[in-house]
Amino acid sequence: MTTSDPRSPGRLHHLELWVGDLPAVLDAWWWLLGELGFQERDQWADGISWTGPGGEYLVLEQGPDVRADRHDRLRPGLNHLAFWAGTESDVDRLVAAGPEHGWTPLFADRYPFAGGPAHYAAYLESVDGFEVELVAQPRSEGGPR
Repeated sequence: MTTSDPRSPGRLHHLELWVGDLPAVLDAWWWLLGELGFQERDQWADGISWTGPGGEYLVLEQGPDVRADRHDRLRPGLNHLAFWAGTESDVDRLVAAGPEHGWTPLFADRYPFAGGPAHYAAYLESVDGFEVELVAQPRSEGGPR
């Protein structure tokens, strides 16, 4: 297998996020993942999955084993998911539309360089406490920022 093959060792196969209230968070995730090029893969009574542009997939699931209603990104475990989000303009558009779809900007006072002066990105938090980082494609070397 080549490194462009989505089944190559080390490539992401899937992520499964457990949520406390699937109906309460579904619209926010559906919007964001759709904007990032994911397509619905499967749906069942307690979950849904989407396939990403590289063949990976993401699952949201609510079930009897979930112990809390909300994710806490500051506790040990998952801090955030980071996605390539297109150009700087694409990131700006997603940030502007995010609140209408259940996403709250994080580090807004440092946007778009909260990750550093050469890292154009947005950080958003879902209603259930998951953080996503939306990363812009780097500009060509030597280009103005």
